[in-house]
Amino acid sequence: MSVRGIYTSVNDIRKRVFAEVARLSYNYKDGDLSEMEQIPYRIIPGEVSTYRESVFLERAIVKERMRLAMGLNLRTVSEHAPVSTGAEECVKPEKYYQPPLINIIKFACHACPDNVVTVTDQCQGCLAHPCHEVCPKDAISFKNGKSVIDQEKCIKCGRCVEVCPYHAVIRLERPCAKACGMKAISSDEYGRAEIDQEKCVSCGMCLANCPFGAIADKAQIFQTIQAIKSDTPVYAAIAPAIVGQFGPNLTLDKMRSAFKALGFKDAVEVAIGADLCTIQEAEDFVTEVPEKLPFMGTSCCPAWSVMAKKEFPEQAECISMALTPMVLTGRLLKQKYPGCKVAFIGPCAAKKLEASRRTIRSDVDFVLTFEEVMGMFEAKHLDFTKFESHNTMHGASGDGRAFAVSGGVADAVAHVIAERYPDREVHIEKAEGLDNCKKMMALAKAGKYNGYLLEGMACPGGCIGGAGTVMPIAKSRAAVLQNQKASTNAHAYESSYEEVLPMLAEED
Repeated sequence: MSVRGIYTSVNDIRKRVFAEVARLSYNYKDGDLSEMEQIPYRIIPGEVSTYRESVFLERAIVKERMRLAMGLNLRTVSEHAPVSTGAEECVKPEKYYQPPLINIIKFACHACPDNVVTVTDQCQGCLAHPCHEVCPKDAISFKNGKSVIDQEKCIKCGRCVEVCPYHAVIRLERPCAKACGMKAISSDEYGRAEIDQEKCVSCGMCLANCPFGAIADKAQIFQTIQAIKSDTPVYAAIAPAIVGQFGPNLTLDKMRSAFKALGFKDAVEVAIGADLCTIQEAEDFVTEVPEKLPFMGTSCCPAWSVMAKKEFPEQAECISMALTPMVLTGRLLKQKYPGCKVAFIGPCAAKKLEASRRTIRSDVDFVLTFEEVMGMFEAKHLDFTKFESHNTMHGASGDGRAFAVSGGVADAVAHVIAERYPDREVHIEKAEGLDNCKKMMALAKAGKYNGYLLEGMACPGGCIGGAGTVMPIAKSRAAVLQNQKASTNAHAYESSYEEVLPMLAEED
C-alpha cells in the first residue's frame, strides 16, 4: 500500500521547498544568497513543532531539502556550517549533478523495522493456536494467553501471517526497501535506511514511498531559472505524462502559455521524439530479431534499461540502442534553434542521470520533474485560468503521447511494424515495476521470449507513476489516454518529422 496519489504533509513541504528555491532563483542578483538562511523559518514558522518532536529538527530537515533542491550535497548532523555553504556553485547554469542523485536525510529517517514478523494487539489468544502449529522453528510461545514471537528463532517465512484467523500477525517492512526493485536499501549501524549506490538505478520509488519524507533527489530548479534569466533561449521539452499533472485549469492547450510565463522561450511536446523513437525501434526490431538478437527490449525508460544491462549483462545488447524520446526531442530543438538550451520536464528521477551522461549533455541541459515545476508555478503565483489557449502543440501522434502509460511504447512499435511490414508478426510482453521487469528478463534469458518485443517500465503504470508526478496514477492514465484519442494522427509513421530522424539518430 502506497501513499502515492494522496496529498500529504510530505508533499506540501516538498512543494514549498521547491517554490522557495524557485523564488530565490528568480530574485537572485549580485551574488547574494543570504536569503537561504531565512527560508526554513518561512516554511516552518513559530516555536511549536507540527510534524516531529522538535521545531529545530523540522527546520534542519528543510535546510537539507533546500540544499538538494539546489543540486548541492547533503551535510551530516555533525557538520556545523550555514545552509548556504557552497551555494555559489548553483549560480552556474551548466552545473551537473554530483552523485549520488537519490539521498537519504539520515536524521529524518524513522529507522523503520525491516522484514520483522510480529504479533499485534489484535491477537485473541485463540485455543487453536494455528500460528504456533505451523511455525517450523518453534519461535512462537504464549504469554498471558497471547502469541509472542522469538525474533532470534524467527526465519520470516510468514506462515503464521497466513494462518492467523484474526490477521493479528503481520510482517513489517520498511516502505522504501519494499518499493525498491533493485534491493538496494539496507540499514546502517543505527537502523536507518542506506542506499547501495552500486545497485541503485535512480528510479525514485523509494522517495515516492517514504512516509517520513526522508529521501529526496537533487534538482536543477535554481540552475534552470538562471539560464532562463540569461540571454540564451531555453525551451521546455514536456513529457507526455504531463497531461492533468497541474490540475484541471492547466490543460494541454495552455501549456505553451504556462511555460512562457515561467520564462521559457516555448514548450515542445516530447511525444514528437517518442514518434521518432518508435520508428527507429520498429526498424531495429525487424532488422535484428531474431536473426541477430533473440529478442529486443525498448529503450525509453532509463531505470529499466540500466537495470537490464546491470543485472543481465549477457543480454545487454538485446536492449534497444535507439535514442530516447527526450534525447531525440532535445536534438531536434538544438538543430532548429542553434545555441539554445533544453529543459526536459517529466515524471522521472532517472532521466536526471540520463541527461548527465557525457554523450547526452549537449542534447539536454536540464531535467525537472512535474513536482519541481509546480514549485516554479507557485513561486510565480500564476493563474492558469488566464492563460491563452493554443489549438495544438506540435503534431505528435496519439501513439507517441501514449508512451506515458504501460504498454504504450510496445503498442506504438507494433503499429509501425504492422503498417510497414504487414507480414511480420510481433509478439509483445510488458512489465511495470523493476521486480516484474527482472522476472521478465529472467524468462527472456531462459529463452521464453525469443522473437518478442519486451517493454520494461520501472514505475507502476509506466511514466505516469514516476517519482516526480503529482497526480494519482489511475487519473493520470485516463488523462493520457484521452489525449491520445484527441490526436490528429493516430500512429508514429504519420509523423512529419521522420525525414530528420537519420540525422538526429547519428551516434556521437
